[in-house]
Amino acid sequence: MQTRMNYYQVHPTVYKQMMQLETFIKEQGLDPVLYELIKIRASQINGCAFCLDMHTRDLRKMGESEERIALLSVWRETPYYTEAEKAVLHLTEVVTQVAQHGVPQDVYDRVLQYFSEKEYMDIIMAINIINSWNRIAISTGMFPGCKG
Repeated sequence: MQTRMNYYQVHPTVYKQMMQLETFIKEQGLDPVLYELIKIRASQINGCAFCLDMHTRDLRKMGESEERIALLSVWRETPYYTEAEKAVLHLTEVVTQVAQHGVPQDVYDRVLQYFSEKEYMDIIMAINIINSWNRIAISTGMFPGCKG
């Protein structure tokens, strides 16, 4: 396999701007495990093999169980996620596929049972960032193990 281009070399400012967004989210205090769950779930939906590989590795390094990593795509049918995580995973799905149905009021309300409005916005930004990374990786032909 071969990438279409190395976007780091072609346009390093893109990478720099995306990394500034990553830094911004990390500075907001979003739980790092929750952020990785968001990244993996959005990457599953978007079919981004590069990001799935990266973020499942990252979650393993954080000490996450294999069950939680392997069963993330079927989070509704497993006992491995907290109610707060389930609310965020549902939000991740609807925001990633926002053109289909928008964000239903019940999804919004459920997230606000566990998170403040400011945290809701942090979560939305986290979802948007991984969706942007997915689109960059897929559009430039990145794959697990590639050099970019």
